[in-house]
Amino acid sequence: MTKAPGKTLRVLLREPLVHFLLAGLLLFAFFLWRGSEVDPESRTITVSEAQVTRLVAGWQQTWQRPPTPAELDGLIRDHIREEVLYREGLRLGLDKDDTVVRRRIRSKMEFLVDARTEAQPPSDAELQAWLERNPHRYAAESRYSFDQIYLGEGPEAARRAEGLVNQLRQGADWLRLGSAISLPPSLENEPRDRIAAEFGGDFAKALDGIKAPSDQWTAPLQSGFGLHLVRLRQRESSGTPKLADVRQQVENDWRADTKARRGDEAFKALLDNYTIRIEKP
Repeated sequence: MTKAPGKTLRVLLREPLVHFLLAGLLLFAFFLWRGSEVDPESRTITVSEAQVTRLVAGWQQTWQRPPTPAELDGLIRDHIREEVLYREGLRLGLDKDDTVVRRRIRSKMEFLVDARTEAQPPSDAELQAWLERNPHRYAAESRYSFDQIYLGEGPEAARRAEGLVNQLRQGADWLRLGSAISLPPSLENEPRDRIAAEFGGDFAKALDGIKAPSDQWTAPLQSGFGLHLVRLRQRESSGTPKLADVRQQVENDWRADTKARRGDEAFKALLDNYTIRIEKP
């Protein structure tokens, strides 16, 4: 017994695939009605030899053997499926206002800049110049005297910093500001390695990065406990060590600094091509 045409149509309309195809047709019709040209290249998917080679390499890395002809066909079919759904997602605007997508693209762009930095090894002259600019980072007996105001952890701690700095500028007693913590508010002539053990290595490295001792409070520094405002009053170093003795540490720091600086330079070059308008409430 054959089904009635009306009943068959109702069954088809309940199928998700039919809904997807209808949505695609409606989207296509909308662009035609709006007068937009359809790019023929966007409807052509070419799986190149290089792409097939990458698919095979990925399979071999996972399974430690080349794929069979049937497995390779499956890899290619999956690649085509991914490409079709990706392109249709772009046509539907699914990449717009998506925080996850935005962050992934940002990460890829930053990776490209980082890769450029890694591809350029430093010369001995560059490392020696870096060492001479930052001898306190590598001296065996660097000592620090500083005051610290503990802000706490998380975004709220960062937001508190500006308010506390304003209070300090107005003459507030710094010992009465901030949150309670077991760490001492002041240290005198403390060895760097002891500071690293007490506050954490990142905090000690941040102290190294302060250009010169002064009576000014820095931007918040991160320790193993959270954020701190810091006033570096004194720094003493036993002298500049030989590059050969601290080369790896110097190169690591040079790379980190160069990567951050070149990242800022690359972003500035991109930013110069944009007009920025900020509308605050």
